[in-house]
Amino acid sequence: MQYDITMMGHISKDIIIDESGNESKLYGGALLYSSIAAARAGAHVLAITKAAPEDFCALDIAKEHSGIQIIAIQSPKTTSIRNVFLSADHERRETCLLSRAESFSAADIPLNAETKIIDLAGLFVGELPDNLIEELAPRGAIAVDAQGLLREAQPDGRMLFRDWNNKHRYMPFVSYFKADAAEAEILTGLTDREEAAKKIAAWGRDSEGKEPEVMITYNTEVIVFVDGKIYRAPYTPSNLSGRTGRGDTTFAAYLAWRLSHDPHESVRFAAALCSIKMEKPGPFSGTLEDVFARM
Repeated sequence: MQYDITMMGHISKDIIIDESGNESKLYGGALLYSSIAAARAGAHVLAITKAAPEDFCALDIAKEHSGIQIIAIQSPKTTSIRNVFLSADHERRETCLLSRAESFSAADIPLNAETKIIDLAGLFVGELPDNLIEELAPRGAIAVDAQGLLREAQPDGRMLFRDWNNKHRYMPFVSYFKADAAEAEILTGLTDREEAAKKIAAWGRDSEGKEPEVMITYNTEVIVFVDGKIYRAPYTPSNLSGRTGRGDTTFAAYLAWRLSHDPHESVRFAAALCSIKMEKPGPFSGTLEDVFARM
């Protein structure tokens, strides 16, 4: 089978507590947000996840999309995360890993699955081991989110961010890299998002001088650094009730649109799509016409 994007990552039983103390529960996770955003952007997606069988129902919303094929692998537990937002702009939050599904391996992708991009859509360190980046690179262009490389669960479940020790070793195997502003600062020590993107791209320069495309999200905008140029687009949500999943949605929409569009058009598309998604909890549920109108 041939796919545009193969995505690997956990679904998550999310508990969300906003800055006013209001609590809500929903299924989320990078895999769910990413696969639906990419499919609605027209990509043919293979989504591979691991969860307890009683939570496979979380995938029903993804099954509604003809562009998504799902492989759900049984795990003793389903990943569950509690997010406590500390500010109205939802830039600061405390997260706690309540339970975790089993980690992934290269063998979880069927041998007959041919794909253009492999998106490692992780939620925390260890879900998608670092060595998968190099191991899977011969099978497709690797896209990876910094969240799954930096956010590490402590013994008490608290999730803390630390630098990625293997960044110099594995970045040359990455074609697309995404971080938010805080993650970019942890990686590079730089608060300037443009300079951080350039530094990350330089780490990924391969033997032929090709650098990965680097995306950095922020509460007001998203930027991408491609072939020495910065491209940017604003976020324009009317509210932040659907803020959870912002980075996953933006990155997946960019990857899908980038298959047939230039970086400038792709970052504008991704920012517009995610702006609409942030106005409603859960995965993106709009149409391409909605996205074009927002652009």
